[in-house]
Amino acid sequence: MLDRVASQDSPKRILMILHQEMSTPGRIGYLLRNAGYELDIRRPRFGDPLPATMRDHAGAMVFGGPMSANDSDDYILREIDWIGVPLAENKPFLGLCLGAQMLARHLGKRVYRHPEGRVEIGYHAIEPTHEGRGLCNAPFPTRVYHWHREGFDLPCGADLLATGEHFEVQACRFGDAAYGLQFHPEVTYAMMCRWTIRALERPVEEPGAHPRHAHLEGWHMHDGAVAHWLKAFLAHWLSGGGVADAAPQSVMISAQ
Repeated sequence: MLDRVASQDSPKRILMILHQEMSTPGRIGYLLRNAGYELDIRRPRFGDPLPATMRDHAGAMVFGGPMSANDSDDYILREIDWIGVPLAENKPFLGLCLGAQMLARHLGKRVYRHPEGRVEIGYHAIEPTHEGRGLCNAPFPTRVYHWHREGFDLPCGADLLATGEHFEVQACRFGDAAYGLQFHPEVTYAMMCRWTIRALERPVEEPGAHPRHAHLEGWHMHDGAVAHWLKAFLAHWLSGGGVADAAPQSVMISAQ
């Protein structure tokens, strides 16, 4: 359980790298705070420095954003290079959407647009692999929330945890402690409403983008499974790795 991980004699701070002024760590932040962790939120895009060591942090997360891991902005290049710090120290690292693509770039792999111009925006199906199904003590969700126009190739030596129809790599693990998720388990209902309201002002019309009502309907149909998995996954992530028995937990996470 996540709260038991927090009771161990280890740093109780999680480094969280965000990319917009008003962005938040969403449900992940809520769960970690409830488990006793302090969130060290930094925005390198706006001048925040990144630590030279993970000595004072139990783990690090890089969240998503509208920019690309292929951009040449200084802060993008610095973040991609900095990912080597938690990897070298074998500290838990989690990349979400853009963060997963940055992990792939750091490991020398391609971040690319779909050749037919497809995107994944809304709830799309994914298929967990054998390794994904045995990852933690909750079933890997099979329909998850996306908002991306690019995907990434599987890094050499990484384990593929889930696949998708249009972007093959949906989740992966590199070593024991580094994970990349192409989807957004951190999204709350309020965040989804904000994202889709902004999309009404600038409609997304590429193939694979779902209308706003489908996002909200998808939340009610699929978020319980995502929330259930996320709590088990975070406990596994903070423990530093290892494959757990895939017995479902009885605790459901409130959709905050």
